[in-house]
Amino acid sequence: MLLSNLLKEIGYERTIGFRETEIAGIGTDSKHILSGDLFVCFAGGEHDGHDYAGEAVAAGAVTLVAERELAIDVPQIIVKDGRGAATQIAAAFYGHPERRLKIIGITGTNGKTTTAHMLASILTAAGKKCGNIGTLGIYYANKEVSPELTTPDPSFLYKIFADMVSSGIEYVVMEVSAHALYFGKTEGIFFECCIFTNFSEDHLDFFKTMEAYAAAKEKLFSAGSYRFAVINSDDEEGRKIARNSENVFCYGLENPAEVFAVDIRENFEGCSYVINLFDELYDIRLNMAGLHNVYNSMAAAECAKLLGVSVPVIAAGLAGLSHVSGRLEHVARARGADIFVDFAHTPDGLEKSLSALKCHCGGRLICVFGCGGNRDAMKRPIMGQIAAKIADFCVLTSDNPRYEDPFDIILQIEKGTRSVSDSYVIVVDRECAIEYAIDMLREGDVLLVAGKGGENYQEIMGVRHIYSDVSAIKKVLSRTFAQKDGYNES
Repeated sequence: MLLSNLLKEIGYERTIGFRETEIAGIGTDSKHILSGDLFVCFAGGEHDGHDYAGEAVAAGAVTLVAERELAIDVPQIIVKDGRGAATQIAAAFYGHPERRLKIIGITGTNGKTTTAHMLASILTAAGKKCGNIGTLGIYYANKEVSPELTTPDPSFLYKIFADMVSSGIEYVVMEVSAHALYFGKTEGIFFECCIFTNFSEDHLDFFKTMEAYAAAKEKLFSAGSYRFAVINSDDEEGRKIARNSENVFCYGLENPAEVFAVDIRENFEGCSYVINLFDELYDIRLNMAGLHNVYNSMAAAECAKLLGVSVPVIAAGLAGLSHVSGRLEHVARARGADIFVDFAHTPDGLEKSLSALKCHCGGRLICVFGCGGNRDAMKRPIMGQIAAKIADFCVLTSDNPRYEDPFDIILQIEKGTRSVSDSYVIVVDRECAIEYAIDMLREGDVLLVAGKGGENYQEIMGVRHIYSDVSAIKKVLSRTFAQKDGYNES
């Protein structure tokens, strides 16, 4: 694409050394720049792209977009906001594929991934060609892209959008993180529907206050950027968004809503209930346990109905989803005990998952969990306290310690745990912690391994080591129980 054509699409202050150039690609990471690319500079959380402009040019960048003039002899486009320009340039370079897709955006502290997969299952059941972008990766047209960020950076996001269009995709269900909204990654996208799941403490290492975190979430519901809004009316922040937004439709169990559920029944295998969907009643069956999944399914159902999907097809789509990887996923049954893996990594998420299992636990509820390093440290003792209150025994362990000492993180969790109970143990190595917990299991017990869910790595000192809770559980079971007790995998 010619540079002059790109410039027509963005607001810029001036050019330096402009000459007509064919742009082969765009990028914001100097490590991924190829010959003929345009490199966009802006300051990030830890690094400033301007400092890597020379590296990008050495790799083949032929034009720079920057917020200030750089002492580098290539054409430069000076903009006020490099991050915003990156979004505009990506959309233009790939021919505005977002305009040819019906995009649904989902935000909230918890439940984004499950709600997205539920909605994608419904749309697929309705005969729609659907793509999914989120924490577990990107899925469309029999393609799978490994996860990097919940919401990809614009240069990659629009490349994916363009390939989705080429692949015949009609609908895209995407998770929109608070960080993505804060950095304006989705600005310029018109959403067919925006969904708000819930709001609770998370990411305060970045946002510092709950008010700032909420303000980021609220950006998804900016006037003129969506057709419908689907909001959880049982959430205080949800009610605030509903009051301040247009074309709002609510779902909930405790407050007035267009969509609600009655006759809710739960067990380890899932949930069933009768949905009232805009005054249409229908039996719903989910293959996932927990009241929080009733909420997630109501959000997906309400959105689908607004998009024109019939209630019977909505029910079929929900029933057809067997599970969502790492989301209160039943992994195995060993020695009469049930073992689950869940992504719960926030106080609210851990409380909901443990509570869902406690209701149907005939024996002891055992929880293995840790907290991530270099993230919101304030939630660590809170999660320790929640786990101790609900679970009968806790095994405190490492999660993704990143650049922190895992034992230091565990000690912070322990402060909360110890304030409630002394029924816990510390086992730093995560697989050993799982083995310790499995060795405790008796008939009727339930084990929840929380925090990492479907992740396939453990990040330690900047290195992602291959690791999976599900694989670790099955590995321990195979060597511990296979010959003497036996076990069943889900």
